[in-house]
Amino acid sequence: MTDTLTPSSNAGVRATPFPSRPVRLGTRQSPLAMAQAEETRARLCAAHGWPDTAVELVPVVASGDRIQDRPLAEIGGKALWTKELDHWLADGTIDAAVHSMKDVETLRPATLVITAVLPRADVRDVLVGADSIAAIPPGARVGTSAPRRAAQMLHARPDLTVVSFRGNVATRLAKLERGEADVTLLAAAGLERLNQRAIGAPLDANEWLPAPAQGAIGIECLAARDDLRRLFAAIDHAPSHAAIRAERALLTGLGGTCHSPIAVLTRHTGDALHLTAALFSPDGAHRVTGEATVPLSDPEAAARLAADLLDRAPPSIRAHFNGAG
Repeated sequence: MTDTLTPSSNAGVRATPFPSRPVRLGTRQSPLAMAQAEETRARLCAAHGWPDTAVELVPVVASGDRIQDRPLAEIGGKALWTKELDHWLADGTIDAAVHSMKDVETLRPATLVITAVLPRADVRDVLVGADSIAAIPPGARVGTSAPRRAAQMLHARPDLTVVSFRGNVATRLAKLERGEADVTLLAAAGLERLNQRAIGAPLDANEWLPAPAQGAIGIECLAARDDLRRLFAAIDHAPSHAAIRAERALLTGLGGTCHSPIAVLTRHTGDALHLTAALFSPDGAHRVTGEATVPLSDPEAAARLAADLLDRAPPSIRAHFNGAG
């Protein structure tokens, strides 16, 4: 039931023909996801000269939001953030889905396409509960359910203990307040989008590498919907999209799972992208790092960095990549 968005009779007074019905954007129902959907709507309406009523937000409670008592990797991985929205795209309930690209599986159905990526926000992690990694008290508990954050922290501070922490930003801050952990880590981009920039201490991204695709909002639609792909092209930020394609190509080459600790920082250098990546063993005891420069015109070339990292990684790391683990 995916009907084409056709112009209305008063289209001539707008920069882009006004849709005959609102464009329906699917989103998770968490406060951060809704903020990301609001940003997407604002950018789309501004780009086409539409009022806000031209775009409707359609929220869903994702499986990953409903189940918060276990690590994501144990209950189905990143697909728990996308499967409800995937069903809605397939049956025409929504026209497009708004995703935090960090939470989107690397391999997606061929019927779907990431049609646009918004300008990427701050990629850094924020440490909450201490001013720096060095300032965390000896033996303290770090609240996180992210394998990358856990492994990276244990690599830097093997004296610390990791405890499972899941939930949205407010939930994790409440857990910290209740003393379930001494420190935690949050994405700077998420705090910025929730107008909570003053929380915590941002970590230097050159020393504490972020998650692949962190800080990026992506819009996904059916690959066959050329009408929608043209509409969203107006808000696609090409440099951000290229960086995300490169980081996802790296992930594909690594064959990692939700258990695989992967960190990567991408910098733009003229007409190229420079990637600095690190793989860890889950306990943080071992790390392998590498760098690569790929053309902006061919971000998928970042997959070559994956092969280099895996070639040099010890068995304690390799066991968790290339589809293993």
